[in-house]
Amino acid sequence: MSIFASLRRDQKEAIGLLQIGTFLEYFDLMLYVHLAVLLDGLFFPKTDPHTAALISAFAFCSTFVVRPFGALIFGYIGDNMGRKNTVIITTTMMALSCVLMANLPTYAEIGITAAWVVTICRISQGLSSMGEIMGAEIYVAEITKPPVSYVAVSLISVASSVGSMLALGVAALVMQTHMNWRIAFWAGALIAIIGSVARTRLRETPEFIDMKTRLKKSLEDAKADGFEKHAELLLAVRSLNKEIVNKMTLFAYFLVYCGWPLSFYLAYMYFNPLLKSNFGYSPEMIITHNFFLSLIQLASNLVWAFMCYKIHPLQILKWRGSFVFLLMLAIPLLTSNFTSSNEIFLVQAAILILTLGGLPADAVFIKHFPVYRRFTATSFLYALTRAVMYIITSFGLVYLGDYFGDYGLWVITLPVSGAFLWGVHYFIKLEIKFGDYVPRKERRIQEDELAAKGFYA
Repeated sequence: MSIFASLRRDQKEAIGLLQIGTFLEYFDLMLYVHLAVLLDGLFFPKTDPHTAALISAFAFCSTFVVRPFGALIFGYIGDNMGRKNTVIITTTMMALSCVLMANLPTYAEIGITAAWVVTICRISQGLSSMGEIMGAEIYVAEITKPPVSYVAVSLISVASSVGSMLALGVAALVMQTHMNWRIAFWAGALIAIIGSVARTRLRETPEFIDMKTRLKKSLEDAKADGFEKHAELLLAVRSLNKEIVNKMTLFAYFLVYCGWPLSFYLAYMYFNPLLKSNFGYSPEMIITHNFFLSLIQLASNLVWAFMCYKIHPLQILKWRGSFVFLLMLAIPLLTSNFTSSNEIFLVQAAILILTLGGLPADAVFIKHFPVYRRFTATSFLYALTRAVMYIITSFGLVYLGDYFGDYGLWVITLPVSGAFLWGVHYFIKLEIKFGDYVPRKERRIQEDELAAKGFYA
């Protein structure tokens, strides 16, 4: 039986639309990141190498630092106006920022204004991408049940990998053929608009509708009892507020999701200066190098996404986290002994294959947050991990490298890897507590029984 055979047609259509939308959104978001070696020189003033590194870090981080604010904004929209409205708004924002960047004059033409405007555009993209991926994952998690939800939600992350890979491919094409980079941003704007229109076909999720129905009924009951307005509102949300998010759950979620920014930075950014200085890589060569890395990332994400249908996602994360901890111990020792760029590529590929991150357990984490607070809580923590970790890695490693050399990596990588493992262990205990940590041999039996009972009908 196909993994998705038990789903209704509208469920499959929704999953497909959300995957396409996430793919388009992340193509637009990552296009500037991978063209930064070209665009930073066009939109920012030329300075000494150290200052240039800090400016590059600032441009990179500007996309992610404001994400917690975007999470609060879109979390409120998602928890009060619906998951569907959120994902439509975010793709529209991304399209508008792409249009603006496609037409923005360079620093040579309008001076420092160019730097400020491009930074604002990057901030806007960071805000919209935050609501996008979490909105899509929550939507899919709420219309499917385990173990199908494990795969379906993971495919949202896979779609973001496809978008990032295509952005790298376009960046490589621009750099190698000297094609006008503005064309790429116009293409990004066009496909974002298409994504927005396509998502108008989505229906709201049953869990959100049920939550709003309960809230409406509570309000009606309060009015019928003649309470004053303030008391009515308190009574209306009382039943929903009973499910307070456990602080340890929030903390464990934060620790788990701190892993991916570290993995991304190490795989795609950290070794670039070494490739330039020791092996003569040009910006064009680095982009092509990273494109092949993105192919490996996509392939490994697909493997993890479908593997979790038979093996519990948290078990997969536990295995990966253990291997990554050992890899992080070895990286500083390896860095000083690289004799070819191929050796660097192998280390980068290992980081992406054994990456620290939520995939393929995103659906597991989402379900441990109450519906009434789910969007705000998960998206804010997700955004906070990106903001904190990209600042620590982008700026921290610049200074740690100056003081400790390659071994400065350990100051960041070992605590983050250990914290990741602790977070995964915490959620394993939650799954066991609720009886959802199903052994591999029982997984397929459980799915067949649910389908036989018409659970997805």
